[in-house]
Amino acid sequence: MKTTRLFKDFFESEKAGGLLLLLVTLVSLALANSPIQSSYINFWETQIGHHSITHWINDGLMTIFFLLIGLELEREMYGGELSDIRNATLPIFGALGGMIVPAGLFLAFNWGTITQNGAGIPMATDIAFAIGILSLLGNRVPTSLKIFLTALAVIDDLGAILVIALFYTETISFLYLGMAFGVMGILFILNRKNVHSLFPYLIGGAIMWYCMLNSGVHATITGVLLAFVIPYGNGGKKTSSYRLQHFLHRPVAFVILPLFAIANTGIAIDSNWHEGLTHANSIGIMVGLIVGKPIGITLFALLCVKLGIGSLPKDLKWKHILGAGMLGGIGFTMSIFITLLAFKNDGVEVITYSKIAILVASFVSGTLGFLWLKMSLKK
Repeated sequence: MKTTRLFKDFFESEKAGGLLLLLVTLVSLALANSPIQSSYINFWETQIGHHSITHWINDGLMTIFFLLIGLELEREMYGGELSDIRNATLPIFGALGGMIVPAGLFLAFNWGTITQNGAGIPMATDIAFAIGILSLLGNRVPTSLKIFLTALAVIDDLGAILVIALFYTETISFLYLGMAFGVMGILFILNRKNVHSLFPYLIGGAIMWYCMLNSGVHATITGVLLAFVIPYGNGGKKTSSYRLQHFLHRPVAFVILPLFAIANTGIAIDSNWHEGLTHANSIGIMVGLIVGKPIGITLFALLCVKLGIGSLPKDLKWKHILGAGMLGGIGFTMSIFITLLAFKNDGVEVITYSKIAILVASFVSGTLGFLWLKMSLKK
């Protein structure tokens, strides 16, 4: 199957980035439970301009991550796997199942409780970790499976972004929101006027981010919106979209996501940490990611094929889709991100237990997915 150079670059950077994420997470957990525990955890709460370092990473730097996701989604829609509607339907259906079923399982345990707001947590897939684990299987992985998992994870993240915008926004300032969309409208006009310099788009994006930050809607949404007003052109190497996406690959994979992981996994684990896993919220997260993801992705993909809407690539079998679904249960970055939004008013304990549940579920999902695909794929 033909793949673009940019997709290969994206896959390679996410592969190495996923392995780096694993390393920095282990280091962060070790430091948070070492003799320097207090100073390490307090460092991330250091105030800079009325916001903590963690807040600047989560609301600022992660906007750049979402910009890269938006650019990748745009490229997939215009010239990649999602440009052919018949090819696109399989990962689209898989992503829908991978969001609906885990959220439903979470609500089955938490409906009517104070933690029901966390239904979005098991809906997410961590692209870097999922691709990183898949890459450990080497050249036995068919290109079509790489594309399926990448497209599914990108669509999945778009779904998570919509969930954040619709369900985790408490109060909205329509003045600032209107200003943000006003700036976006100006950038769209520049796009249509064939202005290809990145400078006005990046300046406009910074203004959009500030307006969105003050609107009440999570500021990271700016990244995706900005991606779709940056000129795509013919998708060639000289286009604005290509140049920016190519430039962002490594900073996002090797700086931004590791910083996010370090800042948000500094969890002080006490001797009773396992008791938190028996809470309905933790059970919902783990069942949603470990069980809901592979079942939802596989069943909805199967439904897509049975309805005649899409087709399974010739070099793939359903057991491979199930394995990709297991890797889809690695929530990590996006799941932690949504946790911080869902439970920001519910205290540190709920967030800590949720993070531990996400780490456990992501580890189990990654291990099961790796072992399943290792047995399923030909050498």
